Amino acid sequence: MNLFGEEETNKESPVEARVKILGTGCSNCQKLEENVIAAIEETKLDLIVQYVEDMAEIASYGVMSTPALVLDDKVLSYGKVLSKEEIISLLKENI
Repeated sequence: MNLFGEEETNKESPVEARVKILGTGCSNCQKLEENVIAAIEETKLDLIVQYVEDMAEIASYGVMSTPALVLDDKVLSYGKVLSKEEIISLLKENI
């Protein structure tokens, strides 16, 4: 609380997501997101996942086929739905 008895708000900038799912909202993109979240939970990694639907941002990664998986601004996969096991393997190799 501040001097006036009001709750203080957190003024820090939001944490940037290290993991991004690039997709249009289709069922394959949603399935990749589910698998990524499951892989992160299973490996107990402290990673924030962001779902990106903006086509300009998706294109900025050079991705022309979705869904895509990005870690630390590096495209790890695109154009297919990875299994949870494949995602775990990629995360271990790239973290």
